[in-house]
Amino acid sequence: MGDDNFGHLERLVLELDARGFLARVVRTQSGRVFVRVINPKATSLSENVTCRPTKVAELPDWWYCWSWGERMHTVDDPAGAATKVARVLAAVGE
Repeated sequence: MGDDNFGHLERLVLELDARGFLARVVRTQSGRVFVRVINPKATSLSENVTCRPTKVAELPDWWYCWSWGERMHTVDDPAGAATKVARVLAAVGE
């Protein structure tokens, strides 16, 4: 699970970087892995995105998730996930 998780997060970082966000994969000492995203034009706007498998048979296997645990977007479309993050972290007037 860990390697898949990291690869999915790395692909999201590439998409966020292309949109001008500061993004990097963070691995905590406990082993938790997530993407830390910051809007460089408004650094108070930030989010941590995780990636996890679903246990629901009818849903795709892996999802990007918001910091509060809600599923955001499937990992087969990191560009779509990056678009959602960019929309949430957009500064007023962007």
